[in-house]
Amino acid sequence: MKISVVIPCYNEQESIGLFYNEMCSVSEEMNHEFEFIFVNDGSRDNTLAIIKELREKDSRVKYISFSRNFGKESAIYAGFSKASGDYVVMMDADLQDPPRLLPEMMKYINQGYDSVATRRVTRKGEPPIRSFFARMFYKVINKISDVDIVDGARDYRLMTAQMKDAIVSMKEYNRFSKGIFGWVGFQTKWLEYENVERVAGETKWNFWKLFLYSLEGIIAFSTVPLVLASMFGIIFCLLAFAMILFIVVRTLAFGDPVAGWPSMVCIIFLIGGIQLLCIGIIGQYLSKTYLETKKRPKYIIKDTNI
Repeated sequence: MKISVVIPCYNEQESIGLFYNEMCSVSEEMNHEFEFIFVNDGSRDNTLAIIKELREKDSRVKYISFSRNFGKESAIYAGFSKASGDYVVMMDADLQDPPRLLPEMMKYINQGYDSVATRRVTRKGEPPIRSFFARMFYKVINKISDVDIVDGARDYRLMTAQMKDAIVSMKEYNRFSKGIFGWVGFQTKWLEYENVERVAGETKWNFWKLFLYSLEGIIAFSTVPLVLASMFGIIFCLLAFAMILFIVVRTLAFGDPVAGWPSMVCIIFLIGGIQLLCIGIIGQYLSKTYLETKKRPKYIIKDTNI
């Protein structure tokens, strides 16, 4: 049986060699054929050169190099599209996804599971505010979406070729892999482990990028924000009718004394803010639809040996 290892890389020159050595050590312990598919996502350092050096000494090493940085989601899709193994595993090159877990993951696959996914039970080494918002994101998306996304879930996952083909068949431009993994279904075993810090280099995910990525997930797998926007409209319409009725009754009963204009300004700002929020929500969904209708490629390959 053959295992395809898909490794998205963006400026990972410091960690690729360490990752490769660790994967070679693990692969020697397993009775499987391997292929290592490195996806160079428009790196600006020597990532591609190092991958090509590995290729010269190991025929199992394959690579796909994009014409620019298209993002991790595109890199995952490209790697899955080219994977030829009976099983496929997605891993980061920074060793935050421990290759040592792979033999244990394979045991569960042999027991009949279609997928073995990993989740972190601790967030040691992360800034507290980032951990807080991450936990809040998982709580929110699981309440507003039909897709089950486990708190602390990593992209590190071993799956059968059947599940991989199902994922590749979802050709949407705006991709959120954690949601896609859950949407396609299949029987999944969750494997827990403590957080592992990067072996080298720096993370490419700052708070703002993670925030935008979380919005991508919510928009991709839930229409609840649109429902909330509609609910805001209904609530404010009812409030407006109630206020009109109150003003009419008060005027007829007590006359029309001039009341404080600051409170009126505050109400106008509140309603205006709610309107802009609702327009923004609708705009987010409209922008995603616009990008989908363009049917642009998810990535452009500049160099590959597959």
